[in-house]
Amino acid sequence: MGGANVLEINDLNFETEVLKSSVPFLLDFSATWCGPCKVLSPIVDKLADEFTGKVRVGKLDIDESPGVATKFSIRGVPTVLIFKGGEEAGRHVGVTNKETLVKLLGV
Repeated sequence: MGGANVLEINDLNFETEVLKSSVPFLLDFSATWCGPCKVLSPIVDKLADEFTGKVRVGKLDIDESPGVATKFSIRGVPTVLIFKGGEEAGRHVGVTNKETLVKLLGV
C-alpha cells in the first residue's frame, strides 16, 4: 500500500497509531478505485521518507475502514488530514503537491 515509512491505518488501529501519536500524523484517505489517489500516493510516500522521526504518515482505505472515514466526514478521495495531539489540525481534499502538504504539517 505504501512505502517502508508509511503505516497502514484502519478502524482498529486508528486511535492507537494516529490519535496517540507524539508527533504530527499525516493520514491519506484513499481507495483502490480512485485514480487521483494513485497520483498522490508517491508524494505521500516521499514525504514519509523525508520526514522520518518528525512526522508519522499513514494511509487508510475508505472501503476497508469506513468507520474512521465517516467519523471525519470524508466525502471525496484523496483527502489528507493532519492530526496533532489527537485532534484534526489540517485538511486537504484532492491531489496536491509535496510543498502544500509540508505547509499543512507545519514542519
